[in-house]
Amino acid sequence: MSPKIILIHPPIAKCSEPPAGIAKLSACLNANGVHHHVIDANLEGILHMLRHASTNNPTTDRWTTRACKKMEINLAALQDIATYRSPSRYQRAVMDINHLLNVAGKSWRVDLSLADYHDQCLSPVKSADLISAAKKPQANPFYPYFQYRLMNALKENPDFIGFSLNYLSQALCTFAMIGFIKQIQPRQKIILGGSLVTSWIKLGARRNIFYGLVDDMVVGAGEQKLLELLEIKDGKTFCPPDYNGFPLDKYLSPGLILPYSSARGCYWHKCAFCPEKAEGNAYLPLEVSQAAEELQILTRLLNPALIHILDSSISPSLLQALAQRPPGAPWYGFTRITQHLTDEDFCLSLKNSGCAMLKLGIESGEQKVLDQLNKGIDLPTASAVLKTLKKTGIATYCYFLFGTPPETKECAVKTLDFICQHHNCIDFLNLAIFNLPSQSVEAQSLATHDFYEGDLSLYKNFQHPTGWQRPVVRNFLEKTFKKHPAIALILRRTPEFFTSNHAPFFYS
Repeated sequence: MSPKIILIHPPIAKCSEPPAGIAKLSACLNANGVHHHVIDANLEGILHMLRHASTNNPTTDRWTTRACKKMEINLAALQDIATYRSPSRYQRAVMDINHLLNVAGKSWRVDLSLADYHDQCLSPVKSADLISAAKKPQANPFYPYFQYRLMNALKENPDFIGFSLNYLSQALCTFAMIGFIKQIQPRQKIILGGSLVTSWIKLGARRNIFYGLVDDMVVGAGEQKLLELLEIKDGKTFCPPDYNGFPLDKYLSPGLILPYSSARGCYWHKCAFCPEKAEGNAYLPLEVSQAAEELQILTRLLNPALIHILDSSISPSLLQALAQRPPGAPWYGFTRITQHLTDEDFCLSLKNSGCAMLKLGIESGEQKVLDQLNKGIDLPTASAVLKTLKKTGIATYCYFLFGTPPETKECAVKTLDFICQHHNCIDFLNLAIFNLPSQSVEAQSLATHDFYEGDLSLYKNFQHPTGWQRPVVRNFLEKTFKKHPAIALILRRTPEFFTSNHAPFFYS
């Protein structure tokens, strides 16, 4: 009899697009004739919780009453492109939906949002707490949803149930669901994979750390491992993603966002303190011609409103291929500052190919910080890139990082000045405080201590060489940086919770 497998995307992650990792696994299983189905428990669970809360909430304050009354209207609004032409209407819809989700979580002692999950009692970086979540699945706020969903799934008698765990915000829910399955069917085989699991293992976690709950933990891409577990030899592993098993009309975006990855790892792979480098992740790209062809095929098949290229950094060669062979739908993704993007004709060709937005990791407005971080970029080029992209009509989502070991307050002020000088060329901003990867080579030269109390923490806190510690950095960002009128204006444009996932729609 043919083996059966169920693949699950657990809460909570942004529910604007289907999960790319499971879509790749699904394509592999289809190509090898394996019976399976996928469950986006994140999207299903969020919608279940919202609809339950809107009809069963005793809270009577005005905001909650309004959010309950307009819940379905607000969900529909996020699927309507007209909403994105009215930022105030968009913000009201998102904030009302998020408020209702937050209110629903309070009775479970959980802080919920459309992008995060914070349990007031349990930590996702403590293996003991994850095991506790598995022992008491009924204490999880998504229990009213997943108890029935998983019981029905178990009726299929699957050989394996696989969970894709990519973010800390998914960890406690993942283990609550695993615990429930093991209570109902103790012999059910559970596979745990995803980028967070890969990081745990590569940074030293034991593979049997969840013995009795998880039967196998997968490092890296899961296609080959699944075929081995299913005893399929010489199977096909390299397949374009298959999204047919997902509820593509239910995601909270104005049309389908198609996630697509042309490479694993980063082609630059030289930045100091890079988690990819610390974990030893190799750069494994598809041939650019294959990636361009797959995007065209997927676009014809699925007619997406937007393509999200997931690569850590879209290579210049792939950018060139997309310019020459447009995928057939608007697209966006993360890329490095390079000389290619100072060429107006090249950027015009990108724009004409459908490029709606590029995410750029500039990180600092001080050259010596960039040099010490080995970013491989210079500020004059970054300035030219921003101006060229603005001139050619490609939106920019710029990332800046504060509190790195080589940065001082004076350097951070230069970053403020750089952004202000280019405020007309920057459409969206991401301002982040640096986290030190616990296993990075550079961390060996710093005095470190635990960032989070937990055996699964990926980061360390550290004594900054110049005393530019996280609390001081945070205070500077909140009290000075974000208060500058030019920066505040950009930050107000940033979509709440969905951030870069929705940003291109404001320029469609």
